[in-house]
Amino acid sequence: MPRRGKAGSERSRIAMLHALAHIEFVAIDLAFDCAGRFGADFDSTFADDWVRVGAEEAMHFALLSRRLQSLGSFYGALPAHDGLWEAAEETAHDVMARLAIVPMVLEARALDITPATIERFSMAGDATSARMLGRIMQDEIRHVSAGTKWFVAAANRGGFDAPESYQILVNRHFRGSLKPPFNDSARSQAGLTREFYAALA
Repeated sequence: MPRRGKAGSERSRIAMLHALAHIEFVAIDLAFDCAGRFGADFDSTFADDWVRVGAEEAMHFALLSRRLQSLGSFYGALPAHDGLWEAAEETAHDVMARLAIVPMVLEARALDITPATIERFSMAGDATSARMLGRIMQDEIRHVSAGTKWFVAAANRGGFDAPESYQILVNRHFRGSLKPPFNDSARSQAGLTREFYAALA
């Protein structure tokens, strides 16, 4: 994947918005896949939560797609990575692995990096995109919260220690390492406290 730069030029901001739109586009399918693949293992509120997450991811994609069009581009104009699909395939067999990797690693990482991204867009004079990303981040806190809630529920049901199970699953299924700095405040709002991830940093 080509480097996107730091959101200073319009070209680099379009590249960043395109990358974010791609993440949201794939996240729609991941949310509905979670509901359909694992919903029968839980009560109906599990599927309700992930259908709601999928609807919000669709709204995020629509916002970013319209913003790209307003800047003279469109979704699909640039190459995009397949990391989220790789995570989906890696965790298709195990709901705890899926919850650990997708909402509790990948979406939690978005909580870490989005504030700095918002600041870069603001400094570049793109207040519209900055406000949009702020709105999306508030929703993503709820998505990480849903993942953490159901991960803890599954761990408790199986008699497992939730933070320890999370660390085992991340080491087993996540290609890479968890890198600080962490947005501890946003993560904590989502119920993803340091006892889960500090030992992995």
